[in-house]
Formats: sequence, structure tokens, C-alpha cells
Amino acid sequence: MKSTHLSLIAGAAVLAAVTGFATVTAPGAPADTGTKSAALLPVERSSLVCPAPSNSELAETQYTAFTPAGEGGDAKGTAELKPALPVVDDEDETDPKKVKKAEEAAKKAKEKADKPVLAVKEPGKPVVAEADGSDAPALVGTATGHLAPGWAAQQITEVTAGGSRGLLGVTCTAPDTDFWFPGASTAKSRQDYLHLTNPEDSAAVADIELYGPEGALKSEVGDGITVPARSSVAVLLSTLTAEAVDQLTAHVTTRSGRVGAVVLSADDTAGSDWITASEDPTGTLVLPGIPADATSVQLVAFAPGEDDADVKVQLMGKNAAFSPAGNATLHIKSSMTAAVDLKDVTRGEPGSLRLSPVRKDRATPIVAALRVVRGKGDKQEIAYIPATGPVGARASVPDNRAKGSTLSLTAPGATAEVKVTASAGSGGGEPAVETYTVKAGTTLAVTPKAPDGLKGSYALTVETTSGGPVHASRSLARTEGGVQMFTVQTLPDDGGTVEVPTARQDLSVLDD
Repeated sequence: MKSTHLSLIAGAAVLAAVTGFATVTAPGAPADTGTKSAALLPVERSSLVCPAPSNSELAETQYTAFTPAGEGGDAKGTAELKPALPVVDDEDETDPKKVKKAEEAAKKAKEKADKPVLAVKEPGKPVVAEADGSDAPALVGTATGHLAPGWAAQQITEVTAGGSRGLLGVTCTAPDTDFWFPGASTAKSRQDYLHLTNPEDSAAVADIELYGPEGALKSEVGDGITVPARSSVAVLLSTLTAEAVDQLTAHVTTRSGRVGAVVLSADDTAGSDWITASEDPTGTLVLPGIPADATSVQLVAFAPGEDDADVKVQLMGKNAAFSPAGNATLHIKSSMTAAVDLKDVTRGEPGSLRLSPVRKDRATPIVAALRVVRGKGDKQEIAYIPATGPVGARASVPDNRAKGSTLSLTAPGATAEVKVTASAGSGGGEPAVETYTVKAGTTLAVTPKAPDGLKGSYALTVETTSGGPVHASRSLARTEGGVQMFTVQTLPDDGGTVEVPTARQDLSVLDD
């Protein structure tokens, strides 16, 4: 019998460009085929989800979406974010009138969900939408063709009073199956909601584990949480356990489907903001962009494996890297959350934190985040900085304003050079480009040059042009009622390109 085998490698190249899978190996091929057999191609499809912005009637939210200018795929692509469907629990309803009313409401919600809130029309120019109050929806969406590589979205919410007071910012994330959130809490003074958003057409099922300073917290209701198709649910972490723990690590996994996950944290005395997921567990972490005027910095770290971790704690400041007095190292017990108060560690200068193994031959994987406070007393405001990967080839952050934007760049290894592009404004303006040199072991905080003739908000795109890796974050700040409100978003590589095997003509005919 004869059988003809088309090239699996050629097909894999197409699959990777569409899905973003970075590694595809033909059956029987060696695991490492060398760089000559691989090529970088722009992704042709991206997915993002954004959580519901706030439960406060005083909330004012601005959504922003953006695709950086550059070479992409099909020029006929789209990039749209649409409202998630509301979660309706009417399984036990028997009243025909109420059932009919619920069906009509579901029909209207579906019709509304088919209309985009944000639709990027061209690369290089952000689009903006606004929503007020607690009815602002979670968003789900997809970008294709030339609008997919680097597609980014973000929401900034301002709440001027109440328990959710603050400037809350969160970057919309790609759906995934595994998330770590150091810095979450079940304490009585905190209201931490884990938002799970499912962009798929079938339900997802998620599990939530909580780890405090003494290990796993007892919980019987954190398993098997269903997130309906194209919907979002919010889970109050304190309802999952009877234990009130001030600083813990939340771990989210899915047993089916993919979700976007992020924690909305509100503190009775220090305002509120989003906690985004830490970089995946690894031996060395960088947490960039601690404000110069931070009055308190708390480090929360967790070692998910079977081994304890001993890490060096270093602040990369304006001119050099050094270890904070009394906190040069941190011991993290396996499966236990460790927290240390670094106080006003930056002492009036911007900085970034680097965690690295005390012994290079024992690089135990860890996750980490910072809880940062500005102001004192009843004028406090909080933000969170998770460990994040390097900018890599390119990273973008939408929704920068004419005032209050600060870009932090840190080079934990070798000196590096980066190009920073301010896009055209959402309402008009010409792009502006600047180049910065970031010295090894330091943090450079700059006020980006806004686009000429700026109208509306603009996006920042950071590209590493030479030298070692650079980690970055952007902070937005404004003062309201004497409170220095702020929020920080990190800028990991946007994944706009993917390494795939080079297509080869392999039309071999094999005799069985």
C-alpha cells in the first residue's frame, strides 16, 4: 500500500502563525533543529478579555484599544471587543412569566453583545470608549489579520469616593489556563474579588487555591467554578475560606477551557486597584516601576514547588543596584506565602526590584508582586506591581494622558537601548519617537514625549534595539481631593510574532 504524506512542517508553520504556538516539531525530528530552520512570522489571530471595571455607581471608565504600526498579515483583519454576556441563574425558576422575562432579557443582552464597544480600524491609532457606573461590562474580543500582532487593550477607572475609591487600571489579558496572584487577601479590611472571564463559546471550569504564611488555606468551595460561555463571574475570595489572611497567594487553574483572570482589591483605608498575574514561576524575577514617592512597599512572594527558595533582594535605583538595609535576602518556604515590608525603600528616587537566587545552582522557581502605597493616613492610595517578563522585541500600553504618565525602564543585566514611540492621539496628533539608554542595574523613569498636537489619549510602544533585556511599566497618576491616586501597568513582550519552522517541500512517498 502507498500513502502520500504532505509536509507536516509546512502545515505547522501556518498553524503557529494563526494560534501563537511557539514550538512545533514534526514526528521523528530532533528537538533542536537550529535557528536556520525557524522563522519569525506575525501572528494572525489574538484574543483578549477585560473584567467588569467596577461595582461602584461613581465609577467612570475609559476603555482603550490599540494595534502598533508594523507589518502584519491580511489587510482585511478586524479587532473588536464586545460586551460579555450576563450570567443568568434561572434553572430553578418555575413561574412562566419570570421565565419568559428572563428569556427576553437574555435575548436583548445577546443583541447588545453583538455590537462592538471598541473596534480598531487601523494600526498606529488608538480607539476609545467610555462607560459610567456599575453597569460597565466585561469585554471579550478577537483581532485578526494585520490588526492582530501586538493588539492591546486597557481600561482605566476613576472612583472618587466610597470603598472602591482610587484610580484603577488593568491591561486586558489573553485567556490562559494558569495564573498566580501574590498579594491577594481574605482579611476583614479587604474586599478582593477574583474576576474570571471566558471568551469561548463553551463553558470553562476553574479551580482556586489559596496559600497563606502557613500553607494552603482550607476551602471546600474553590473547586469546579463554572464560567459560562462568553461570560464573566466575580468570586469574593473571603467566601472561599473561613481563614482571614492579610497577604496570601491565589492560584487559578482551569480543568476545561481558558479564562482571563485578574483580582480587584479594595482596602478600607488605602483605596483600590487591580492585581494582575505574576510572571510564571521562575528563578529570577523583575518588578519594575516603584514610584519615587512611595511611602510603603510590601513584597509578597511564593514558591510553588517542593523546595524552599532563598533569594537576594535588590533595588535597581537611579544610579546603581543595592540591597535594602535589613532585607538583603528572603527565605520563602515551599507552598507558603512570604511577605516583607520594605517601607520607603526608594527614598525619593524611582526604582525596580530584582529577586535572584542566593545560590545560582539552586534557582527555585517563585512568583512575586509588590503592594505599593503613596500618601499617608486617610490620603493613602495603593497599586500593585507583579513580576513581569522583559519588553523583548516590542510591547505597548494604551491610554496615556497629556499629564500624569510616567514610563519606567530597568535593565537588570547589561546596558540597553530602547526606542519609545508615542502613537497618534485617539482624537488627533502626530506620532513622536524618542530613544533612551538604560544603564545596567538601574531604573530610568521618564515622562514620555506626547504626540504633537495631541487630542485624546495615546499609546506607548517600547522596542529593545540593543543591549540586554529591559523590563518596563507605565504609571498613571492624578490628584483628587488631596489623594495622590495612581495605577501601574507592566509591559511584557506583546507576542506579536511567533517562531515557527520554515516551510519545506516534503512530498515524500512512503511504501508501507
